[in-house]
Amino acid sequence: MTMLLQISANTGPAECCLGVAKMLAHLDAAARKAGLALTVIDEVPGERRGTLQSVLLSVDGADDACRRFATSHDGTVLWTCPSPYRPAHAKKNWYLDVAAFAPPAEDFGREVVIETMRASGPGGQHVNKTETAVRATHVATGLSVKVGGSRSQSANKSAALALLNARLQEQADAGQARDKMERRARHAARAAGTVVRRFVGPQFAEA
Repeated sequence: MTMLLQISANTGPAECCLGVAKMLAHLDAAARKAGLALTVIDEVPGERRGTLQSVLLSVDGADDACRRFATSHDGTVLWTCPSPYRPAHAKKNWYLDVAAFAPPAEDFGREVVIETMRASGPGGQHVNKTETAVRATHVATGLSVKVGGSRSQSANKSAALALLNARLQEQADAGQARDKMERRARHAARAAGTVVRRFVGPQFAEA
């Protein structure tokens, strides 16, 4: 199974963007511990070095474990820590948002054309010279996505189908007047709601 997770600082300041980077590291360690594969599909860097405005991930593994992992992190994350950028700043609570996107139905692949290609990247000996990147195109709408974050073609295909399905669902929910994706809407919206995870201190320790 492949599920998608998006971590976003929303419209928060640099401290929230740092929280996104720390949450990514936390999820990577937690996924490895759970025997799951975590792959970065897309990311938007923050204004400060080492920070992220948002990051989109694919989570791959056994169905139950993958679903539990994704849904257990879905929601608002609170990081309580003095600002590393503004020492005199009174605020210590920084909010970020984690959104989980469900995998497509089993028959979804019949509506999609899959193409393989070489993953893009810098030159040198580490360039992926095999066609592991995948482009998935929804025949009826022409909507297309490309995923090449993993060295596994199979993992990239699963992630591409999940991402394409999420984008189609978001487009349908928004209607013809608004084709912005739900994940971009969440990216622009202020994190709110019930806090599902709490972290404290510069080490981003789970409370």
